[in-house]
Amino acid sequence: MNRKIKFKIDGKIIPAECGQTIVEAAHANGIFIPTLCNFEGAKPKGCCRMCTVKVNDRFMTACTTPVADGMEIENNIEEINDIRKSIIELLFVSGNHFCPSCEKSGNCELQALAYRYQMMVPRFPFEFPQKGVDATSPKIVKDQNRCIACKRCIKTIEDEQGRKYFAYKNRGNKLEVVLDEEMAKTMTDEIAQLAMDNCPVGSILRKEIGYTEPIGTRKYDKKPIGSEIEV
Repeated sequence: MNRKIKFKIDGKIIPAECGQTIVEAAHANGIFIPTLCNFEGAKPKGCCRMCTVKVNDRFMTACTTPVADGMEIENNIEEINDIRKSIIELLFVSGNHFCPSCEKSGNCELQALAYRYQMMVPRFPFEFPQKGVDATSPKIVKDQNRCIACKRCIKTIEDEQGRKYFAYKNRGNKLEVVLDEEMAKTMTDEIAQLAMDNCPVGSILRKEIGYTEPIGTRKYDKKPIGSEIEV
């Protein structure tokens, strides 16, 4: 049996199990910490930094940091929320996110977080980069314009032998998440749907199936992101 510990978050003492990450312990106690790269069942990497919190006055990623007895965490404070808002703004200006025409609008975690943190006009200039759209796969379209390089598809989409369908290509501002051309030929409808569902934005879309759920009835059209956790 896991040992029970206690730690403090935004002045509130909450229980946790030894070995839990800060994100896991917070969510288990109805406290929302935003994430984009983190995904249940996959090893956390701290790629997106959306879950940044202050732990004993030091900035840490909540998805990779285990809780410790007596730990003091600041989460829902102005300084941290502004950091999260700036990350959202950077993701918008460094890609081409046209929400009104996107199949993921209303189901997009990035869009939902932009609403939650009240992003209006980004403080950074839009780059309008020239990015490609790969439609060569029989099952999916991979739109690099919307990709935020969160690594969720890389971590979670694999075949029965554990081979990855997606991988990073290039480095720096040339970094892209690409689909293996040979594995794409044998991708099933189920894997294609899972890849689309696991993507937090509209970068992976199934072919020939679109707008099956009307805008206005989608997940974040009904309730804001985090409301399923917060108490």
